[in-house]
Amino acid sequence: MNSVDNTGLGETEAERIPPLLYEMVRSFIVLADTLNLSQAVRLLGSTRQTVRRHIAQIEDYLDAPLFDVDERRYRLTQRGEEALPEAREFLARGKVWIGGNTRSSGGLLRLSHETPNGWNFYQQQRPLTQIWDGESPMIKEAFVAWVSSEGRLEHENFQKIRPYVLVYRDSPSGWICIEVGQESFYTNWWGWENARSSIGRPLANFPGGTEFEAMLDFPFREVQANGGVRLDEIVTQIPRDTASGELIPLAYKRLLMASRFPDGSLALISAVDRSRHVTISGLDQAAMSGMPDDAIVRF
Repeated sequence: MNSVDNTGLGETEAERIPPLLYEMVRSFIVLADTLNLSQAVRLLGSTRQTVRRHIAQIEDYLDAPLFDVDERRYRLTQRGEEALPEAREFLARGKVWIGGNTRSSGGLLRLSHETPNGWNFYQQQRPLTQIWDGESPMIKEAFVAWVSSEGRLEHENFQKIRPYVLVYRDSPSGWICIEVGQESFYTNWWGWENARSSIGRPLANFPGGTEFEAMLDFPFREVQANGGVRLDEIVTQIPRDTASGELIPLAYKRLLMASRFPDGSLALISAVDRSRHVTISGLDQAAMSGMPDDAIVRF
């Protein structure tokens, strides 16, 4: 009796998928970030032989070298640079998928995470046409500024909106906030002094920890890869008083935009505006009860 293949792949394709693909990709990303085998081994908690084997297996499947090695110094090849963004996306999406926290709604990605201590995070990608729905003039103006500035952070056409946004840079430690606008949602929520303390802090150190980082990493990587924009609706709970740590319900729209620093490197811009009109699939609207009235960005 022939077995039934429910994978959607033919027998040959299914046989070619290595059982340790996730670990192989993780080894590739960490080595690409560090370009140092000893450091990568330490961060992975692995061995030199294992990391080398993972890289060799990926290179065998891709039929191309990922690294050039000269006197133990690693450097990404062109094929390695091309493979890295997709590898990051695969890893980020795998982290949330394995926990059952991702699903598709109308062809757009929905992410969610709930913790025993009451913290939760729901994120629904929305069509870009919703930028023009009129609810958030700031997000609309941010998109117009992004287009007219040709995606350049320091362009004169972007300066009007810059006080209302956050700017992130990618790093070996993940996404790091490097700029908080004085009129931004976060400044309005926490106050200027507390909002500035977010500068230089990796996403994993924000409320929600590594789970929060995983939820943000996937859309960030998507915008990084396509050099475009992405609109999301988010419902979560954020502490307002750093002393008490009390979690307060909050809903907002977020526009992510791929921009460039003067040296040509990626600057990821986040424009956030609070909202009472979210349409996240399957979310009980009672999750937004108790949302305060005074955190709207004034534009």
